[in-house]
Amino acid sequence: MSFSIIKTAGSTSDNLGKSIAGITLASDFLVFIDIAAIIVLLITKVIKIDVRPLKLKVNLLVELLALSLMGLNLLMAQKDRSGLLTRTFDNNYIVKYLGINEYAIYDGYKTAQTNAQMAKANVSDLRSVREYLKSNYVKPNPAYNGVAKGKNVLVIHLESFQQFLIGYKWKGKEVTPNLNKIYHQKDTISFDNFFNQVGQGKTSDAEMMLENSLFGLQTGSAMSTYGTSNTFESAPAILHQQAGYTTAVMHGGAGSFWNRDNAYKSFGYQYFMPLSFYKNKPGYYIGYGLKDNIFFDQSIKYIERLPQPFYLKMITVTNHYPYNLDKKNQSIDKTNTGDETVDGYVQTAHYLDQAIGELMRWMKKTGLDKKTLLVFYGDHYGISGNHHKASAELLKKDSFSDFDNLQFQRVPLMFHMKGLKGGINHTYGGEIDVLQTLLNLLGIKDKDTIQFGYDLLSKDAPQIVAQRNGDFITPEYSKVGSDYYYTKTGERIKPDKKLKAKLTAVSNKVTTQLSLSDRVIDGNLLRFYRPKWFTKVKPKDYDYNKAASLKKLFDDPSKTSLWYQNHKKSTQKDFKTDAPELKK
Repeated sequence: MSFSIIKTAGSTSDNLGKSIAGITLASDFLVFIDIAAIIVLLITKVIKIDVRPLKLKVNLLVELLALSLMGLNLLMAQKDRSGLLTRTFDNNYIVKYLGINEYAIYDGYKTAQTNAQMAKANVSDLRSVREYLKSNYVKPNPAYNGVAKGKNVLVIHLESFQQFLIGYKWKGKEVTPNLNKIYHQKDTISFDNFFNQVGQGKTSDAEMMLENSLFGLQTGSAMSTYGTSNTFESAPAILHQQAGYTTAVMHGGAGSFWNRDNAYKSFGYQYFMPLSFYKNKPGYYIGYGLKDNIFFDQSIKYIERLPQPFYLKMITVTNHYPYNLDKKNQSIDKTNTGDETVDGYVQTAHYLDQAIGELMRWMKKTGLDKKTLLVFYGDHYGISGNHHKASAELLKKDSFSDFDNLQFQRVPLMFHMKGLKGGINHTYGGEIDVLQTLLNLLGIKDKDTIQFGYDLLSKDAPQIVAQRNGDFITPEYSKVGSDYYYTKTGERIKPDKKLKAKLTAVSNKVTTQLSLSDRVIDGNLLRFYRPKWFTKVKPKDYDYNKAASLKKLFDDPSKTSLWYQNHKKSTQKDFKTDAPELKK
């Protein structure tokens, strides 16, 4: 566990104990067996402590031997995993190659270094960032520019939702029939080669990329570590300033999780409605928040009051590890891989899909669907790389390799709007690219912003998908650790000199993109720069207190809300749910 994670543990504490308990095995405690054995042997006096001091020469020899072994270990690690410490691909590699004690020292050093970076950063540090972005600029697709101009934007966060679930059947039953329908509709742009790019920050990394087109950190969570103090040029601020959008986030979980209650102020969100805005009766809450259909049901009274156009993000949580669901809400059987973590996944995904269906029917009933661009995205994997055997069974594969796991990082991305020229798009991209794609659809220019993504609909999209640990995926090649593969076949590559140079160039581009994004966040470089049209966000201008927020929302004088357009009547009765908890 890194110092960054420890430092931000307070913002991720809600239900964290259950998750830790879920991944802890009884055998894990065997790591302490040597300590217990020594204590017993000392108590029973089988062994005794010799208090006589060793000779100086012996002490020096022991220290020299220890340092030599450590140095040898580091050299072997560097040979096997080039750039292990200089590029910090993944903390797991450092622990694997060097050991937990060395990792703790290294991580402590990196944490102190990060703090120093912010103190030393100055405006000149932006030069290389801006030069990189200028030289790598990709023109958005003009055919899609402004096709959703003036529309509401409703972003549906599909928690832990992987692409393989689209179209997946279990015992002849579709796991996600509603999302399947949306995915294949003619007015949906769906991406089948869209990857999550998160690191340790998981969901918060996904949000950082979608809102800012900046990567999460190498270690810890950028939202937790820097969300309170840093300056951002985020989607909600851009949409509000450029096009008069009302901006809001609704979430049935704790507001402090991932430091959202502070980070959203830095992003420029006008409203944030976490769990404290919702009724939480017995049976309403599971895992990390309100059950999705209860969350949607209770959100109607807030959605209908938002002045249009609005930019609204709704964060679902029921499809979250450890994928538990009470029996009365189960409407599909568990899978039978024998892996307890994996087998409940289809049940919670099916439940999420049912909730999506209920929300879509309400939107159609109220006519909101004709005024709204819906964005569906999966934030990160649901089944981790620790479950190769179960993953192989789910996918009906004979085996499941590290290459397969990289390809398994696909998550859904769908833009759905009445009249949109849709279809399944095969472009390779990731979460870093969503903001540019969205802004082009809305007709909002952002060429002079500090953002690292590209319009996924552009014919010139580079299609290099960086992973936070330095791995990458392109239509031709994939990199996993120090190995390269052909993306289409999974065949391991033994490159000749020419191909090796090409692969190294792609790898270097990925490293550059990640390191420059890190420089922006670690150094808080956006405090030194803003586009001429952008007004710096002042977090103190935002108040997420429930009473103050609701008064502001319900007293809003504008006449553009759904509630006002419905003759000042609520549309709550138009939301129909099968939630057993809400049946009278």
